[in-house]
Amino acid sequence: MLKGKRYWIFDMDGTLTVAQHDFDAIRAELDLPLNEPILEALDRLPAIQADARMRQLDAIELDLAASARAQEGAGELLEQLCRQAFHLGILTRNARGSAMKTLASCGLDKFFSDEDVISRGCVRPKPDPDGIHRLLNRWQGHPDQTVMIGDFLFDVQCGRNAGTTTVYFDPQGDNLWNEYADLVVSSLKELTRALGSGLVL
Repeated sequence: MLKGKRYWIFDMDGTLTVAQHDFDAIRAELDLPLNEPILEALDRLPAIQADARMRQLDAIELDLAASARAQEGAGELLEQLCRQAFHLGILTRNARGSAMKTLASCGLDKFFSDEDVISRGCVRPKPDPDGIHRLLNRWQGHPDQTVMIGDFLFDVQCGRNAGTTTVYFDPQGDNLWNEYADLVVSSLKELTRALGSGLVL
């Protein structure tokens, strides 16, 4: 399933980093509905309100980025992928500034070129496949050779919408979005072991 995949695109929060966002608390702070994704709720507001609350969201994300921690096994997995000269990208619904700060806080920034970190300010947010298409155009890659990895519904939907192989990262064993994924893993070490065994070459 992962054999021949040379283009690896990762969600960031909760996938390469330990989940720390309390989205209900963020919605409450921004005075947004609790049952709606944050970016979509902001998009429905009048422009002046949306701009002000987006600035609030940017500040919240930057504050959280300072204390971000790498997911167990993230560095080892990325090292393995780099050794095999695979292309690595980040696709996040965060702002670019917080994404870059998060990666730096975790010591993972060395694995990604600035151009390969795609944030909500660059493209339409996941589950829209726009970010994947942007990365593949830059790499001159094809969806058939690509893996999209994430811990949330929008991540695997995004990969599915782009025609990539999808990996649902499910460390808690919640089994919430297995139906959208080609592969479900409970740890990044599982993927590293697959690399070491030659299953991904």
